[in-house]
Amino acid sequence: MKFLDQCKVYCRSGDGGGGAVSFRREKYIEYGGPDGGDGGSGGDVWIEAVDGLNTLIDFRYHQHFKAGTGVHGMGRNRHGAAGHDEVLRVPVGTQVLDEDKETLIVDMDTAGQRYLLLKGGNGGWGNDRFKSPTNQAPYHANPGQPGEERWIWLRLKLIADVGLAGLPNAGKSTFLAAASAAKPKIADYPFTTLAPNLGVVDLSPGERFVIADIPGLIEGASEGAGLGTRFLGHVERTAVLIHLVDGTQDDVAEAWRTVRHELEAYDEELGDKTEILALNKIDALSPDMIEFQKAALEEACGHEVRLVSGVSGQGVRDLLREAYALVRSRKAEAVADAGGEEPWTP
Repeated sequence: MKFLDQCKVYCRSGDGGGGAVSFRREKYIEYGGPDGGDGGSGGDVWIEAVDGLNTLIDFRYHQHFKAGTGVHGMGRNRHGAAGHDEVLRVPVGTQVLDEDKETLIVDMDTAGQRYLLLKGGNGGWGNDRFKSPTNQAPYHANPGQPGEERWIWLRLKLIADVGLAGLPNAGKSTFLAAASAAKPKIADYPFTTLAPNLGVVDLSPGERFVIADIPGLIEGASEGAGLGTRFLGHVERTAVLIHLVDGTQDDVAEAWRTVRHELEAYDEELGDKTEILALNKIDALSPDMIEFQKAALEEACGHEVRLVSGVSGQGVRDLLREAYALVRSRKAEAVADAGGEEPWTP
C-alpha cells in the first residue's frame, strides 16, 4: 500500500426535496382541501476518524463526495425521504483544512470522532402547511433549500508516542526494525526511507508505545532541500524524539547541529520537544573511537549521549525503556493539566 499524507477533496451536501401542491380528491368527500407533503432533507457530509488506517491513499482515487438529494413531497400528505449521508472515513490524526490550506477546520485525533462538514438543505413545505381560514386552497409550496459545497484539504499526522530523527543513513530504519516488528526498507544508501514508518514497541504486556520513523533530514531541508520538511508533521504529536547520530561519520557534532537547526526552523515547539540523543552504529567502532565520538557529541549538545547499535541490539532496550518512562511522564502531565484522571491500564 502506498503512503499518502495529504490530498484535496470536494464535498457537497444534498439539496432538499421540494414540497408538493396537491388536493384531496375522493368520492363522496367534497372540498377535500390541500394534502401536499413536505420534501425530504438533503443528506449531510460527515468526516469520521477510524482505527486501522494509516494513509489517505483511498482519496487518491475517490476525490468527490456528494450526499443524496431529498425526495420531493407527494399528495395524500406523503413526505419525501431524506437523502443519504456521505461519510469520509479518515485515519486517526487527520487534520481537515480549508481550501487555503491554512485554516484548520477540525483535528480528528480520537478514534470514533465524527464532525459535520456540510449540512444538507432543508426540505420544502407542501401546500398543506399553508392552509388557513383565509386561504383554504393554497396553490403554493416551498422548493427545497440547496446544499452546501466546498473544497477541503486532508493532512495526516500520524499518531505516535516517540519519533525518530536524524540525517539520512543514520540507522533509523535499522533501529525501528530492532525495536519493533516493523519491516522498513533498509539499505546502505541515503534516503532509503521515502515515507514514514510506524512500529509498536512491546517491552512487556503493560508497556507498549508507538514509534515513528520519518525520512532523514539534510541541511537546507527547511528550504526544500532533499525531501524537505514534508514529513516532520508526523512527529509533531510525539511526546519524545530519539535523535540518532551515525557514529561512523567524521563530524558527529555537526550532524547533530544540522538536524537540530532543521527541527527548530520547521516549528519552535518541535525544536523544544524532549530529545534523547544516541550515538548509533557503535558495533562498527573501536572502544577508543566510541569514547572519542561520544565526548565530541556531549560537548556539542551539553547533555548525556546514549550508545546504541541497531544491528547488534546493544543499548536498544535501555533506550526504549527510557523513552517509555518519558512518554508516561508526559501523558501524566497532560492528564493533570486537563484536570482528569489517567485511564486505567493493565
